[in-house]
Amino acid sequence: MHEITCPHCGKAFKVDEAGYADIVKQVRDSEFQQEMHERLELAEQDKRNAVELAETKVASELQKAAATKEAELQELKAKLQQAQQEKRSAVELAEAKLANELQKTSAAKDTEIQTLRAKLDASTIAKKLEITEAVSVVEKERDDLSRSLQAKETEQKLLESTLREQHGTEVKLLNDTISSYKDFKARLSTKMVGESLEQHCEMEFNRIRAAAFPGAYFEKDNDANLGSKGDFIFREHDSHKVEIISVMFEMKNENDATASKKKNEDFLRELDKDRSEKGCEYAVLVSLLEPDSELYNGGIVDVSHRYPKMYVVRPQFFIPIITLLRNAAFSTMQVKTELARVREQNVDITKFEGKLQTFKEGFSRNYTLASDQFQEAIKRIDEAIKDLEKTKENLLKSANNLRLANDKADTLTIKSLTRGNPTMAEKFADIGSDVYADVD
Repeated sequence: MHEITCPHCGKAFKVDEAGYADIVKQVRDSEFQQEMHERLELAEQDKRNAVELAETKVASELQKAAATKEAELQELKAKLQQAQQEKRSAVELAEAKLANELQKTSAAKDTEIQTLRAKLDASTIAKKLEITEAVSVVEKERDDLSRSLQAKETEQKLLESTLREQHGTEVKLLNDTISSYKDFKARLSTKMVGESLEQHCEMEFNRIRAAAFPGAYFEKDNDANLGSKGDFIFREHDSHKVEIISVMFEMKNENDATASKKKNEDFLRELDKDRSEKGCEYAVLVSLLEPDSELYNGGIVDVSHRYPKMYVVRPQFFIPIITLLRNAAFSTMQVKTELARVREQNVDITKFEGKLQTFKEGFSRNYTLASDQFQEAIKRIDEAIKDLEKTKENLLKSANNLRLANDKADTLTIKSLTRGNPTMAEKFADIGSDVYADVD
């Protein structure tokens, strides 16, 4: 007999061996089942926590990837809008090449976009389509500007043709004017022949500089870095710093010659070289050589058949040749201004081409980064799935081990415990064969 005290009321009562063994078994089974239940609940809770953590991690990675792609798309859109605002001039150079490259790039990008469409959400695809449409708008505007530039080029050619005709008329008038200066030869003083011709020309120009040429440059050519130099350079610009006319002057006096008499033709080649090296448009030889020549004594002699835009004059025609060339240059100023504007447009086109190339390179770089980040996100998702699979496998193994432990507990009997243990077998045998059998 065993005495048991109630933990609630403190009352003691006695039970026989069979009852005591039954109570012990119940207590043992109840505690074991409770412990097993608690462990299973903990294992299930761990499993849920791990799954929720993995889901949260995957969702966070996806949100970050989506936010990054959204920001990149916004940046690309802003750059494209900026390119649209800045591009207002014509496209002439490398148009076919740009169209070709844009076509190839667009085809390549379309292929890659088709690959990514299955992996991106609907909003990302919509923004990609907006960028494609914006590129189409840029191409359309570029074609319109190209057509406009071609029309302006045709108009420019017509204007140049008209100005050439006007210039021919003015040259005819110039020749008529030259004839009126023939009598000036008689006024050529002995004093002018004796003094330096360069000083005479400089003095004559400075005498009327303030009234006729207030903004002109007329100075001696002192730059001999290229091996030779002329005597004087005349330049004049408009208010926009566009050159109106430039003339290289060479003065040759009969007194400057050596014992062997020189001819005007002996100095034309060197004068043309000096004009080219100093970047002058016209070249004028002011000469007192060959004083008996009817050709040179007749007035202003055009030697452009030998060297382009070159004239030979006597000193009395020094100021008239400047005036005539200057007036003719003013009539072509509109053409020069238009040419300067076209050069600026070409510079703008070059800048636009550079910006378009920068945009293409930036777009390609951002696309590559987005693709790499997308692949990285996919890789991390795969790793998270592998971790979840591994956690699931461990939980299944744990559940299997718990099941095996439960099966072992259910098969546990006093007989199996006392097998090979004579002392315990004898103790249970003293209790009684019925109790032993029930326990078994």
